[in-house]
Amino acid sequence: MSKFTPLADYCREQSLAEFELTFLKIETIIGSKLPDSALRPQYWANVVDGTGPVRSSMKNTPYETFLVAGSRRVRFKRKF
Repeated sequence: MSKFTPLADYCREQSLAEFELTFLKIETIIGSKLPDSALRPQYWANVVDGTGPVRSSMKNTPYETFLVAGSRRVRFKRKF
């Protein structure tokens, strides 16, 4: 199980077209602190062939992830 599996499960339970979570809420969901690299957009990038920890877990959810610059928040936007 990936560190981000609980976040993927959380997203699958959502029905909103779009929502945001703070880093603190994400850390609560995954049960661990996010690395400093989470402050960079690339960490949350929606790359089709991405192999990063977030992308690997989130690719089969109905949401794409976007870092909200300067806010320590992530936007989840429904893709299907």
